[in-house]
Amino acid sequence: MVHAVQRPPGLDSAPGVMQTSMAGRGMSGVVVSGLLFAFLGAILPAWRYHIELNFLIIGTYFLCQNLGVLLAPLAGLPLLRHRGIGFTLSLGCALAGAALLLLAAFSPPAHYAWRMAGLFLLGFSAGLLNISAFHAITPAYELHPAVTLNLAGALFGFGCLLCALFLAGTFFVYTVPSVLILMAMAPIFAAVHYARAQLPPDPVVQQPSLKETLKDFKSPAAILFAMLLFFQFGNEGALAGWLALFLIQRLGISPETSLFLLALYWGSLLIGRVVAQSVLPRVSHARLLTGAVLVPMFACLALFFTNNLFGATLGVLLAGGGFSVILPLVMERIGSRFPYFHPGFFNGIFSVALTGGMLAPASLGYIAHYLGMGAVMGLPLIGSILVFLLLLLILLEGKLSGRSAQQSS
Repeated sequence: MVHAVQRPPGLDSAPGVMQTSMAGRGMSGVVVSGLLFAFLGAILPAWRYHIELNFLIIGTYFLCQNLGVLLAPLAGLPLLRHRGIGFTLSLGCALAGAALLLLAAFSPPAHYAWRMAGLFLLGFSAGLLNISAFHAITPAYELHPAVTLNLAGALFGFGCLLCALFLAGTFFVYTVPSVLILMAMAPIFAAVHYARAQLPPDPVVQQPSLKETLKDFKSPAAILFAMLLFFQFGNEGALAGWLALFLIQRLGISPETSLFLLALYWGSLLIGRVVAQSVLPRVSHARLLTGAVLVPMFACLALFFTNNLFGATLGVLLAGGGFSVILPLVMERIGSRFPYFHPGFFNGIFSVALTGGMLAPASLGYIAHYLGMGAVMGLPLIGSILVFLLLLLILLEGKLSGRSAQQSS
């Protein structure tokens, strides 16, 4: 199945500098999206949930944000068709700024229902940013697909890292409302910048139907890839969302230190993906994937049993480093098996993958309500085992498909 994106006649002849400008603004939108996605896992200690731990409310916080992300395409795709990429980018950033200001106004001890509304709006704005940003980088993707996707992933991780570092550095300096007001300035300034930007004509977006989307899943390989990415994104999201609270509860460290360790997790993910991309041509992919699955399993066990800061630091580095290798390798395999994938669509196997990353922290809150804080490491550990099993099935399916192709030829 090919997801077509038709262009007006003038787009191909648009000056290269305008195309570069649009791709650059799309990449900056990815940074803002990363900041929004990492927000909830980093703000929970500032909202004092390390003192008054309520798993059900925290799980519902994640669920509200995830619901906003999942509903965003319903409005985002029509906006792209009728108003263009620049307007949708600007609107997404403006809504993110409004959401952060709303959360600043209703930080604890205000009723948690207001924070749920703010987090829904925050997730909705992040969804708009994702859709518009990936459409903006379409010209760059068509020239250099692998480089563009890897750069987008690195910038997304950079935004997550910035969020954790900002909240860690301001934890004992400003009040929570002041911190959120300062954070809101970033998407608000970005909204003004996007609104004033002169972008080239936008692609005419054709949204695939549900029937067309489901064609992806007629292939066993597509199902296996979708399941692998679902659990892998879930592992990363679950650990990022709950790591700060887990370390405070288990080790008794300060919230500031726990946030710096969360930033270390995001930093190891970012650096690991950059390093993984450089070693891919020189290392066996099967061995690299196997190590990338086994290392996070060991890291989760180390974090579960550690009672000191050194063990926690080592576990965080191993978890981030191990998780970071899987995505570039899987993306490369998907690119070779499904060359029709287009970055501008939030559907198919990547919708399933991103849903796993968003729902895992939410489900973890409900699981921890009954099983305790130890479930925070238990869920990524089980997820890593499932990723390992799915990896074996993908390798087996690839060999069987290769033999079938040889026999048919």
